[in-house]
Amino acid sequence: MSLSKVPLSPHLQVYRLPLVALVSISSRICFVANGLTYALFIIFLISIASGSEIYSITHTIFTSTIGKVLTSLWIFSLYLYMSNEIRHLFWDFGYGFSGKTPLISSIVVLSATALMTVITVLLYLL
Repeated sequence: MSLSKVPLSPHLQVYRLPLVALVSISSRICFVANGLTYALFIIFLISIASGSEIYSITHTIFTSTIGKVLTSLWIFSLYLYMSNEIRHLFWDFGYGFSGKTPLISSIVVLSATALMTVITVLLYLL
């Protein structure tokens, strides 16, 4: 068989991932991002223990507009990971695999994440 007759497999530019897959991939990305953000949070805690000069620098960074945006993204990441893991807990017990249930649970995960993020940001960051 010549190379010109070998079928080309679809790639991400042609294939559209379903919402369930996108939420799953996003949850894995959030897991890594949360680990990196925990390191920043530990640096912030160390700055508190290091004295007022270093704390004032980190406090200025975290209370700036960019700091608030990054903190909001971290909160979103935490809630997305938590909501998706609750869904996976149900999946581990065998629930939620039939029909449109995975799609509905993905929409519930995204909706719950958005709602909890908005409530948290409105209560604590503004």
